[in-house]
Amino acid sequence: MSAGRPAYLYAEDPVEINAGRPKARLAVSNTGDRAVQVGSHYHFFEVNRVLEFDRAQAYGMHLDLPAGTAVRFEPGDTREVDLVDYAGHRRLVGFSGLVDGGLNSADTRARALRRAAELGFAGARPTGAAAEPSAAGPSAPELSAAVEPGVES
Repeated sequence: MSAGRPAYLYAEDPVEINAGRPKARLAVSNTGDRAVQVGSHYHFFEVNRVLEFDRAQAYGMHLDLPAGTAVRFEPGDTREVDLVDYAGHRRLVGFSGLVDGGLNSADTRARALRRAAELGFAGARPTGAAAEPSAAGPSAPELSAAVEPGVES
């Protein structure tokens, strides 16, 4: 390789994205009259309210796809998607405004589930859902123990 010239270095083995992180597979139905497209890193819990699925199970997860890609749901269609837990500090702000805080906080989770149900997000059930850990990964108290000191959850 010549000095100063850019080059790509390729490995022999394929790259596995999101290796070792908790994952889930959910059936998602578009109950609306328009197509809905969801990007790879959008908080799936907060996607368009006409998409019906178990929102409690999707809490803290995004599509298990390469960055920059998306899934499209046509009106009336049902399809399965693979989700993966967010990594890093697990603090989300924006999206549909349901979370706006640390994913590891049980209070934030309960508030988000309640708000999603109040706002008519299909598949959102606040009663008892906040107390149930996600089938995809550890419960909020288990995760909060792994948060770095000084990082608000």
